[in-house]
Amino acid sequence: MHTALAIRINKKNLTYNYAESRAITNYIAHKYKEQGTELVGTDLSEMAVNAVWMEVESHHFDGPSSKLVWELCVKAMLGIPVDETVVEEATGKLNEVLDVYESMLAKKKYLGGDKFSLVDLHHLPNIRYVMHTSKASLFTSRPHLSAWWSDISSRPAWTKAVALSDAVIPKKA
Repeated sequence: MHTALAIRINKKNLTYNYAESRAITNYIAHKYKEQGTELVGTDLSEMAVNAVWMEVESHHFDGPSSKLVWELCVKAMLGIPVDETVVEEATGKLNEVLDVYESMLAKKKYLGGDKFSLVDLHHLPNIRYVMHTSKASLFTSRPHLSAWWSDISSRPAWTKAVALSDAVIPKKA
């Protein structure tokens, strides 16, 4: 589940509140597209491809990957027993999605095409946590997916975000 702090936008005496991270990142990427990395595409064709892959991430990747994060990371951190049935079910569903990703990444550097975009960015949090579990091989066993992960997870903005996150997450004694 990709939820984040709410963002409030005031425009023409109307206030819009966004509390869903995909909406927030999309808003920020469009508002600041002239600054930094172009994340939404430069023409209608790129934007359409990115929109399709963002739907794939939202409807096919996020569910099973979030279940793995919950079962293998959050429950472990809280000392709650893992539901192996949920883990195996989520692994099966994620395997199917990652086969499609591997096929796409054999042809293109990024899921949305030849440039890093919001599509890739939206995958970072869940993959980060799954990579610290027994299910990391879902990604490392696929050469194109593994190369893609190495690329997107080594981007300077992401490594800075991870460092900030690691600084506030309590370490196990």
